[in-house]
Amino acid sequence: MLSELFYWVLNINIIGSVTGLVVLSLRKIKALPRFAIYVLWILPLIRFWLPFGIANEYSLLNLISKFTTRTVVIWEEVPQLTTTNSIMGAKGYFPLEYKTDLLENVFKVASLIWIIVCCAAILTSVFLYFLTKSELKSMELIKSNIYKSDRIAAPAVYGVIRPRIVIPTALAADGDIEYILLHEQVHISRRDNLFRVMALLTACVHWFNPLSWIFLKYFFADMELACDALVLKSLNERQTKEYALTILTCASGKTFFASAFGGAKTKVRIETILSYKKLTLLSSLCFAALVMAIAVIIITNATV
Repeated sequence: MLSELFYWVLNINIIGSVTGLVVLSLRKIKALPRFAIYVLWILPLIRFWLPFGIANEYSLLNLISKFTTRTVVIWEEVPQLTTTNSIMGAKGYFPLEYKTDLLENVFKVASLIWIIVCCAAILTSVFLYFLTKSELKSMELIKSNIYKSDRIAAPAVYGVIRPRIVIPTALAADGDIEYILLHEQVHISRRDNLFRVMALLTACVHWFNPLSWIFLKYFFADMELACDALVLKSLNERQTKEYALTILTCASGKTFFASAFGGAKTKVRIETILSYKKLTLLSSLCFAALVMAIAVIIITNATV
């Protein structure tokens, strides 16, 4: 049972990697809004978890399946559901039958290693989360869900169910935290910490693939850029420069478990902020249509 599970995890890992590489390539297109890139990262996240998908003649996998994969039908009715067997090491699927006894033995051993390291990675993440949380017990309430602490280096949102904004005591003493709060409130409204947990859990499950950790890094960076873009929509030119200056002041501190105000490359964020241009309604609709088209192409499976 465990070896069968790992067989399908390995399959979806390959498809998830292909999807992630597509998004990684698209993020190099400067014209694409950062929020669009942030939304597109949801696609590899889905691919890294779901072993099946809707068959579509316009799917990117139609090109790949001609050379390296085999499409297996799960549901014949419309919409047709299929799964992609990229390893092609099985001769039967329900239940899974390997082509050789050697392959079966290899997957039995590999699946044990996979589940041990996966559990260790998840338990380590949980331990580090509670360790981080324990360090914030001494934080002091400023107002509402805003706190100050001398245990952190940069402002951040902590928590998923009841998120709280925590600001370094030194910054809180200055009193000028308006832009920091704007940024962190965006993280809260978008439930970014929930997506952080899901992304980190995905990387733990697919720990054996270096690409999953690379995707995690860029996903976190694009999360911050998308958050900046939403804040900038309500700022004028003077306020935009002040916002950029605030980021320079807070450019330190990174954590997997909180949406940190200085959690992405400062130079990239400053350049993106100062070159930001507000989208018109027409351009927003065009980008939305483009994102939907890209999603259909890379989230669907090949036809049989």
